[in-house]
Amino acid sequence: MGHMVAKDVYKQLGKKIDGLSVRVPWNNDFYSLLKELYSLEEAELLIKMPYALSTLNRVQAITGWEATSLQKILENLCFKGLVIDLYLKDTYYYMPSPMVIGIYEFTMMRTGEPANSKKRAELLNTYINSPDTFWAANFSQQQKTSFMRTLPHEEIIHVSEYMEILDYEKATALVESFDKFAIATCSCRHEKHHLGEKTCSTPLEMCSSFGQAADYLVRRGLAKKVSKSKMLENLAHAKELGLVFNADNIQNKIMYICLCCKCCCTALSGISRHGFSNAIVTSNYLAHCDQDLCTGCGKCVKACPIDVITLEDVKVSEGSKPKKHVTIDHKLCLGCGVCGLKCPTHAITLKHRPKKVIHPETTFERVILQCLERGTLQNQIFDNPQSITEKTMRAVLGAFLNLPAVKRSLMSNTLRSVFLSTMKSGIKWMKREWLLDV
Repeated sequence: MGHMVAKDVYKQLGKKIDGLSVRVPWNNDFYSLLKELYSLEEAELLIKMPYALSTLNRVQAITGWEATSLQKILENLCFKGLVIDLYLKDTYYYMPSPMVIGIYEFTMMRTGEPANSKKRAELLNTYINSPDTFWAANFSQQQKTSFMRTLPHEEIIHVSEYMEILDYEKATALVESFDKFAIATCSCRHEKHHLGEKTCSTPLEMCSSFGQAADYLVRRGLAKKVSKSKMLENLAHAKELGLVFNADNIQNKIMYICLCCKCCCTALSGISRHGFSNAIVTSNYLAHCDQDLCTGCGKCVKACPIDVITLEDVKVSEGSKPKKHVTIDHKLCLGCGVCGLKCPTHAITLKHRPKKVIHPETTFERVILQCLERGTLQNQIFDNPQSITEKTMRAVLGAFLNLPAVKRSLMSNTLRSVFLSTMKSGIKWMKREWLLDV
């Protein structure tokens, strides 16, 4: 009987996490993962917590938990990365961690104490890569808003177009805009290390975070505080290694830049292994090869993080010796420029895409659009799971927002800005302005 009660609690917890910004469908693998990460008491608290960022007083009022006990459990959940606490305008705000960016990363970032990393790596890997679950739930409907976007390597951008690159597309400019920096263990490489699947020599400690995210990770022992010069050195080393720069999918106040290798990165595997080209939002650039400069060495083919470059023998004329010809699949190209970093003759450069990629301006906008596409926006608006009235409102609003025609209209270029402005006005009306500072 106790086992059945416990499983029911974890199933409710799974439903709660599935209602955040990233979908996580229920199966036995997910149950095993939740049971490993959360105690029953922690699970019961998470189920009752608000969906969105909330003060400690609001969490206490909604959950009904005694203050001392609540603070103790929240502290442990924050330490494990299962609850995120952000310091905004002299106040701490708490929210349950979504699967990504959250549970997956923070669980595998932690090292140095008995965290049972190998078992957790196995559980996370099994669930994330289960057929028809995580990737399909988040990207099979051609969703446009992912949690991550690719940054172009600046030096690979064609000289004729370099002046048009915007600051939010430059890794160095993004670093210069912050005064707090942290470097952590890469969750993906750490996971693959424990699975025996890490085939590269890329260092584990390279994951870069900034501002509020850096503050959170350092406070919770998940990262080390570093200087701006050290962060710039970290990026320079990543370029030497030919890593992909994948950043927070926003324009202002980004929280991280992942320095991703081809063999380990879970996000890249969403494209290369699972076939969802929208798992990472592309940069505004595409790789192009100058065939006259190309020697056919094949280094670009090996370097491409998602294997969209091929090298073929092409006959220039009858009787002539075949020439190696590089072909780049522009339907899948991330526009990262890693292929160009490895090209010895500078034959590969980045040029603007025919159609501009529009990135959300802030984390608030990204979360709103991400939740709209995934059918969970109602939870961010009516975020009290204990209120019967709000439960009813979530059901009504959720049914409306999940209508395909409504979703398409609100995500369209015509209505998206109006929709986001309305959401911001609503947040101010509800006196939850701190959400706009994230």
